[in-house]
Amino acid sequence: MADSFSNPTPARLPQVPRWQSVLRSFALAKDPLPVLAATLARFGPTVQLYIGGVQKSILTQDPGLMQHILQKNHRNYAKSKFTQGFARYVGHGLLTNDGPDWLRQRRLIQPGFHRQRVAGLTGLMQEIIADTLAPLTTHAAKNGGEVTIQTHELMTQLTFHIIARSVFSTNFAAAELDRVAALITEIQSFYVRTIRQPYLTPWFRLRGRFRYHDQLTAELRTLLGGYIAQRRQANAAPNAPAPPDDLLQMLLDVRYEDTGQPMTTAQVLDEALILLIAGHETSANALTWLLYLLAQNPEEAAAIRAETAAVRASRAPGQAAAPFAFEELPRLPRALYAVQEAMRLYPPAWMVDRVSLADDEYQGLKIPAGTLFSLYIYGLHHAPAYWEAPTEFRPLRFAPGQGPLVPAAYLPFGGGPRLCIGMQFALTEMQLVTLELLRQFDVALVSGQPPVPTQPLITLRPKGDFAVMLRLRG
Repeated sequence: MADSFSNPTPARLPQVPRWQSVLRSFALAKDPLPVLAATLARFGPTVQLYIGGVQKSILTQDPGLMQHILQKNHRNYAKSKFTQGFARYVGHGLLTNDGPDWLRQRRLIQPGFHRQRVAGLTGLMQEIIADTLAPLTTHAAKNGGEVTIQTHELMTQLTFHIIARSVFSTNFAAAELDRVAALITEIQSFYVRTIRQPYLTPWFRLRGRFRYHDQLTAELRTLLGGYIAQRRQANAAPNAPAPPDDLLQMLLDVRYEDTGQPMTTAQVLDEALILLIAGHETSANALTWLLYLLAQNPEEAAAIRAETAAVRASRAPGQAAAPFAFEELPRLPRALYAVQEAMRLYPPAWMVDRVSLADDEYQGLKIPAGTLFSLYIYGLHHAPAYWEAPTEFRPLRFAPGQGPLVPAAYLPFGGGPRLCIGMQFALTEMQLVTLELLRQFDVALVSGQPPVPTQPLITLRPKGDFAVMLRLRG
């Protein structure tokens, strides 16, 4: 399909003057979404501006231009220094790597996320979901059938346990879980601030903030490195039993086709860290926003329950209450539609960056080598030009034959060859969480709370947390 399905991009872009970018940098650092929305409402879907008043960038929510960069001419676009700079804290794994090294790693790790691998993890996911919800069920039964939860805290705990067990075949201690979550949040917050307010870099250096966050990173890597070292020691022990069939063992066992060599210890740690961070945080944020939306739209929760009941009723006698098999999930699309719609309204990867490696052109727009692009996925997902009633929660827009008003307007997992490697894992996990939580509970917001604000860091999370009332069903 030609690029012309989206609004034509002018050959000469509108520009936000540098001085305006500087003035807006403070508001941008505090809450970028309304600032970016106002900018695009004034200038159109693609505009040139200065990040923090310093770095020239092209901000766009044009789906055609995004598809050109991420897919059609992806070889000409690499992750920018901003994403590469995050490697200082999370290492050179799939998230931050680029070029031939990234492709080599991607091909090596991809089999760990094939459908059959995810299917094999379905039972583990259901076990952890049941273990997480069981104390809530017990508490509610003792307290009039209701229990109040802090939503983001619970979803973070749940998704972290799932990815930790999937990678390391172990449950992290509660204190370690809390510490890892705190480290990730603090490192992200600081790194995002260095991007949005680069003029503060000398002040950060003077106060030792870079050194301090390097120390936090070292603590995080030491914690995870201990688990990897334990596995290596267990594998090397005389008469060692067969190792667990988890993602860590996959990282330790794989060999490069060209050399026959395994990954180095540093590479294993980098990839394990990326899997742990990306594998729990994006799902935790998406599920948090999904509960927020379902609590405000009980008719959607009821539709999911009705579909679930119909599938259970169609099973063989005595099997109605059994956990769902991976092969049954396609028969339960309403929960998946709700997940997809939550990720449209609150895309975890709300913005991604790319830089052109050579001169390029898109619809007459000249793109010199070195041009930095900020691909505004949140704006893409909320644009009336691409979505009908974009602010409304309408899961059925993801039913067959539905969708956006133009192609390529939905990018919650990125696009092109760098499409998130864990997409199937995440969607399966979130669908199972939704089905089981709604089977056991009705969901309602605790009254008296203000609307939940967003906190766009590397991912889009709620600012603070919010309470949800879970009421036992039946």
